[in-house]
Amino acid sequence: MRLIYETSNEQVIEMYSTPYRLYFVEGLGDVESETQMQKSPYQDGSSYIDSILEPRHITIEVNIRAESERELFRLKSKLASAFSPKLGLGTLKCVNENGVKEIYAVPESVPFFPDGSSNRGRLFQKTMINLVAPDPYWRDPKEISRDLKAYEGKFTFPFQFPTVFGIESDTTTLENKGDTRTPIIVEIQGPIRRPLLENLTTGKHMQINAMIEHNQTLIIDTNPRNKRVEIRSENESRKVMGFFDHGGDFWQLIPGENEIRYRADQGIAEAVATVSWQNQYVGI
Repeated sequence: MRLIYETSNEQVIEMYSTPYRLYFVEGLGDVESETQMQKSPYQDGSSYIDSILEPRHITIEVNIRAESERELFRLKSKLASAFSPKLGLGTLKCVNENGVKEIYAVPESVPFFPDGSSNRGRLFQKTMINLVAPDPYWRDPKEISRDLKAYEGKFTFPFQFPTVFGIESDTTTLENKGDTRTPIIVEIQGPIRRPLLENLTTGKHMQINAMIEHNQTLIIDTNPRNKRVEIRSENESRKVMGFFDHGGDFWQLIPGENEIRYRADQGIAEAVATVSWQNQYVGI
């Protein structure tokens, strides 16, 4: 297994073999949860409401190996700089025989360099790194989507990237292969009037009560941490949350197959919608 940490300022630390040999890692799979329940008067026991995952805590131990004392000092400084909490969220990637998964994480402290003859020497230094991931889910590193030439009204197999729908009430199926619901990002090119995107599997929909011009792009992000509705043109980006239909939902893809329908009041063949998402996993 190889761990790769990329910081917000594009520093990259690979923990596998020399010089940063991966010695131990904990927290890739297990994560605590909070069970939410409610109790009515005179009720025996409680009623289950939901289970909420806590932030994920990851502990990494590496053994720094160097060919000189000077190089060891440089490698320690590089590691301390990359895992500085002041840099904010970075990306931790786990690479193994099953592929690549990633998670956003921030150091809880500066790396710890313990003393003692078994922990440090002239050419080696053991190091402990503690990370916390506010969002506990691991993700596929790339967004997934598929193509549909809507104006021809036909599917093309195998699907290509990204997924494209037409405006004349076209329907397709998107599969979420993850362990939990996952948010989507929708991009719709104008011209189009009052676009509507429905998840027929869950019965939820999103509609924008506005006209999107030919030189504009509508963007909808259903991530609870970053819900947004924007209209972008060549020179500006406007937040237009007020155009979101009050009866709609910022829906997500449920695990498994989701039947999706895309339509609008008015538009032309060039007005296509692209839906992208990342599968999410509770552990690896």
